[in-house]
Amino acid sequence: MHLLNLGILAHVDAGKTSLTERLLHSAGVIDEIGSVDAGNTQTDSLALERQRGITIKSAVVSFALGDVTVNLIDTPGHPDFIAEVERVLGVLDGAVLVVSAVEGVQPQTRVLMRTLQRLRIPTLVFVNKIDRRGARYDAVLRAVSERLTAAVVPMGTADALGTRAARFVPGLAPSALDVLADHDDALLTAYVEDTVSHGRLRAALAGQTRQALVHPVYFGSAVTGAGVDALTDGIRELLPTADGDPGAPVSGTVFKVERGPAGEKVAYARMFSGTLRTRDRIPFGTGEPGDGDTRAEGRITAISVFDQGTDSRDDLVPAGRIAKLWGLADIRIGDAIGEPRKAYGHCFAPPTLETIVAPAGGTDRRALHRALTRLAEQDPLIGLRHDEVRQETFVSLYGEVQKEVIQATLADDFGLDVTFRETTPLCVERPVGPGSAVEFNKKDANPFLATVGLRVDPAPVGSGVRFRLEVELGSMPYAFFKAVEDTVRESLGQGLHGWQVPDCTVTMTHSGYSPRQSHAHQGFDKSMSSTGYDFRGLTPLVLIEALRRAGTRVHEPMHRFRLEAPTDTLAAVLPVLARLRAVPQSTETRGASCVLEGSVPAAHVHELEQQLPGLTRGEGELESAFDHYAPAPRDTVPERRRTDLNPLNRKEYLLNLTRRVSN
Repeated sequence: MHLLNLGILAHVDAGKTSLTERLLHSAGVIDEIGSVDAGNTQTDSLALERQRGITIKSAVVSFALGDVTVNLIDTPGHPDFIAEVERVLGVLDGAVLVVSAVEGVQPQTRVLMRTLQRLRIPTLVFVNKIDRRGARYDAVLRAVSERLTAAVVPMGTADALGTRAARFVPGLAPSALDVLADHDDALLTAYVEDTVSHGRLRAALAGQTRQALVHPVYFGSAVTGAGVDALTDGIRELLPTADGDPGAPVSGTVFKVERGPAGEKVAYARMFSGTLRTRDRIPFGTGEPGDGDTRAEGRITAISVFDQGTDSRDDLVPAGRIAKLWGLADIRIGDAIGEPRKAYGHCFAPPTLETIVAPAGGTDRRALHRALTRLAEQDPLIGLRHDEVRQETFVSLYGEVQKEVIQATLADDFGLDVTFRETTPLCVERPVGPGSAVEFNKKDANPFLATVGLRVDPAPVGSGVRFRLEVELGSMPYAFFKAVEDTVRESLGQGLHGWQVPDCTVTMTHSGYSPRQSHAHQGFDKSMSSTGYDFRGLTPLVLIEALRRAGTRVHEPMHRFRLEAPTDTLAAVLPVLARLRAVPQSTETRGASCVLEGSVPAAHVHELEQQLPGLTRGEGELESAFDHYAPAPRDTVPERRRTDLNPLNRKEYLLNLTRRVSN
């Protein structure tokens, strides 16, 4: 039995959940096809998913196609839930990208296809809804070729579009040979000599599809079932099945974490090699084996594997399969199980917006913070900041729809009523130059039994934070060095203006401590001896002074945009772009339409989306995604409210620290 871990991806309302229902029905897993509108689909299990008719959380369901067992993963299509899609991509053998025959290629479709191509995930394209009024064949196929990828192979034609009788007629188009020959010199030679057999053509198609060089395109309808049989044949014949040696060392990746009925963590993992059994003690985490700081160990207490539309308990899970695992209390999304296969990198940009979640009347603030912490465990790209002084919690977001989802989830799952403050963009700070500071043990106004000297230097964008030593490692206990490094990394979450400092090198230039002291016949006297508290307390003061001397510049998130609109509306569009500080960098005229590409501050994307329909008679189409950070205008430097103890104000910091310790 072969295994295939298959992802279904699409823009909103393309019909991918309906396609999942049709595939399960065709495979005999369900007797009746669920409806998104009716809220009774197999994979949309959350109450809010059923209410809104959108997918929010990825879901796994298994079925058989001949001798291939398919683990099908239905993913969200709304851009606000792109983090869910990101996790799934790392565990796929292949994908089906769904496009609507009515709406055609959408901005989100382009984002998904670019990512699938970058990761070289073999992908079939299914153009859905050919039974709907307004369905198109030639125009959509042309859009797929022009806006997604030129390497498309039509797998047939469609007729009676826009009616319930619409059908897909399988058959390779003559253009298939041209596309396939581009990647196969031998096939090109045979093409010239007119000796290409149908079998050779199908073999070349399968080989190139599995290498993600070409993308077969099917048309059909998930509602009527047209074209679905041809698609399932393509899934079985053209996509690669899972590989992996069940006898090799255990290696897997966690792509989803949820809570069970008793509040326990349940991890969804794809196994790439080895065989994992119940009662196995296994390392997991994000680091390399032997890295005690980022890897932990846990014992597997239970395993469930997916089969025929449901999951059932088993004693083991071999390479290639997806399973639910119990027993790993500290597991997080993206963790490697056993031997790390490769770093779990982000395919999509991090969230660039932030808001405050405020409890409504009668809602306990501490309960709200605990609930938000649990939600963040299930979504690693959603970050939390908690202001202990004001008892406020900040949450980072992709978009406004996430607010509604968080609000509904807190109400339904935790019984908590919340509101939201204004959404603001998430900026970063970058050091302008080098800066150094030092405070010595028992000198001047240093209240801590510690010496800490730090130098901050700018680092290239994307390099992250690097901590170095210019002092001897043996000059004081290692635990004190570790306390300084950990505190440096934590404190860089809020620079001079309150924003994260993501790229810099911090060098420890001075160190010192008071050795352990004790009185005769008495125990350890911590008033005379350095502890980790001294280094954790002093480090933020030294670091913020080094940053102050280095100087920092706030950078705001910028989106790359692509705007297509009727040419005669540009006179109305351009002034609005200028007011929103959007900078067109290229302009291309395509008949009666014009395409502008450029950059726009993330803070103004939502306003641009709202105004575009009125400016373009409803014909404008905007595609945007985070691209980079750019220096914010100097006349209005964005400030972020601090949630730390405010080391910028020494007196306030020491007072807050004293209060925290006393509590």
